[in-house]
Amino acid sequence: MTYVLQNLVFPLERDPDLLPLYADPETWSIIDEEPVRVSNVAHLGNILGRTRARIVAGRRVSLGTYFNGFPASYWQHWTAVRQVRLTVQTTGTATVLVYRSNGSGVRQRIDTREVEGESTSSFDLALDQYSDGGWIWFDVVADAEAAVIEGATWTTEQEPPRGGKASLGITTYNKPDYCIGTLTALAESPGALELIDRIFVIDQGDRRVDAEPEYPRVAAALGDTLQIVTQPNLGGSGGFARAMSETLKRPESGFVQLLDDDVRIEPESIRRSIVFGQFASTPTIVGAHMFDLLDRPKLHAWAEVLDEAPFMWRTLYQEKMPHDFSAANLRQTPMLHMRLDSDYNGWWMCLIPVEAIRSTGLPLPAFIKWDDAEYSLRARESGVPTVSMPGVALWHVSWVGKDDSIDWQAYFHARNRIVAALLHSSAPRGGTLLRHSMRLDLKHLMMMQYYPVALRHRALRDILSGPSHMRANLATAMPAARALAAQFPETIIHKDTGVPLRSRKGRQVFTRSRRGVFDSPTGLQLRWFTLSNVIAHWLHAPRPENVAMPEVEFGKGDAHWWRVPIYDSALVSAADGSGKNVYIRDRAKYRRMLLDSLRLHRTLRQRWPELSAQYRDALPELASHEAWKTTFEEAK
Repeated sequence: MTYVLQNLVFPLERDPDLLPLYADPETWSIIDEEPVRVSNVAHLGNILGRTRARIVAGRRVSLGTYFNGFPASYWQHWTAVRQVRLTVQTTGTATVLVYRSNGSGVRQRIDTREVEGESTSSFDLALDQYSDGGWIWFDVVADAEAAVIEGATWTTEQEPPRGGKASLGITTYNKPDYCIGTLTALAESPGALELIDRIFVIDQGDRRVDAEPEYPRVAAALGDTLQIVTQPNLGGSGGFARAMSETLKRPESGFVQLLDDDVRIEPESIRRSIVFGQFASTPTIVGAHMFDLLDRPKLHAWAEVLDEAPFMWRTLYQEKMPHDFSAANLRQTPMLHMRLDSDYNGWWMCLIPVEAIRSTGLPLPAFIKWDDAEYSLRARESGVPTVSMPGVALWHVSWVGKDDSIDWQAYFHARNRIVAALLHSSAPRGGTLLRHSMRLDLKHLMMMQYYPVALRHRALRDILSGPSHMRANLATAMPAARALAAQFPETIIHKDTGVPLRSRKGRQVFTRSRRGVFDSPTGLQLRWFTLSNVIAHWLHAPRPENVAMPEVEFGKGDAHWWRVPIYDSALVSAADGSGKNVYIRDRAKYRRMLLDSLRLHRTLRQRWPELSAQYRDALPELASHEAWKTTFEEAK
């Protein structure tokens, strides 16, 4: 039997920003050590359909792209597949050239075939030289007349270790328009639907998906495959836990594919992730990459890991991310040819085998933040790795216009990170985590951001109360955190009304050259800066004129912790550009919160071994299917 591992695809939308992800221009040149596009012959007019594209006479187009290259190293490392067949259908006179790369991005030609008329070319390829990395792809060069790529597939005759379709679990809160878009794309993608058992839309909002005008049409197209499940807002962890719970009832489902709501999908990616999950040598979590929905060629992370010492997430090669494929495509970026192994994958799109759910359990009742990272750590302890799979991706609303470290989500950032460390850190007393947490408090306090510090302290108190608080406040922690904002005037965003807010000393301008230099204090200078500002905020009340009117103004990108603290007050642009926040030094709050921070972190450090044992003992119940079913029943 022949199994299709990957199909050649072109964009669903007529969007020129998407083309670099699917088809590569003919010529690139290196100028000032950067790849620059010289001739672009892959344009919308030559895309003839989902699997068809015209190659202009005398021109060359490469399919060595993010969505159309074959990630050979991942298939070699994580599966037992060792023989793959590439089949290319063409019309017209052309040359098909097959290439491979190694982990350093060095290109090597594997095979060449001259074709004419209606032609099918097959290339048998061995997956035995890709342990460090590498892709396989093909180029097509048209002769004196235009040629057409009619389609291409990557197949194997090898049987997968496991079968079963996937149930999709889309968790949504008041984003019905995005959900309708996702459902429509699925309804129009029979290749993906063949591998989908059920589509569960876990609707936790009051703007219901099934109340949208387009819903009857898409529901009719999907038929019994679609199922709407409504429940109160239990956050991402509650929505995804419900999708897992519903999937466990489906004997036809071998996987659950988790999807965020504010996304646009590439249906072929869903199909690829399921197939890769079927072929993985052991049950494996298959994660998708995330492109920016508002800047379509920009990839935000290739592989995400957790650093043990501060117990903090980051992306590998963070200094090179996000990567803009319109500026440098796959063939021009050696780093993207390495096999990069992940510790976890975000749940914007993530395939989890049912075996993993049965051995690992469901998510923590964390509401949002860290539920995906903690789950992958827990799954890895039971023998289930996580793979962030190249060529598997979607477009998600990015964090460019957000700053969730200082809004109500600060509570969940702090609590869930420390809980995850209590559960999984092997470092004595969390290593440097608590020192890092204390440092975050100091930065916020010196920047006159008292609200996130209040939330972080609430999180520490809840952690100290024991693991039972997590399920007890699952539905109430978020509204309580948002309600607390009323006590902190700096949380008010002063919208632009035509009468601009002003500061006494005007806006602090940092030129492009200055922005390009990291001017943060380091070493002894850092210690002196921190100590002097900690003392200054303790001793000095703000001058009355700086309370009546902000002393200075900063753009969001310039309002860093080493610039703002030297002033009594500051006007700072909101992350989304919708207005400004006013930060004012409050000596009483600062003193109280600084002492609270010292006491709470000291207590947490002292009690770390005891708390770690409590949370680890409670983990099986916190993440159990039965406990979540009780939560769902009580939330009705």
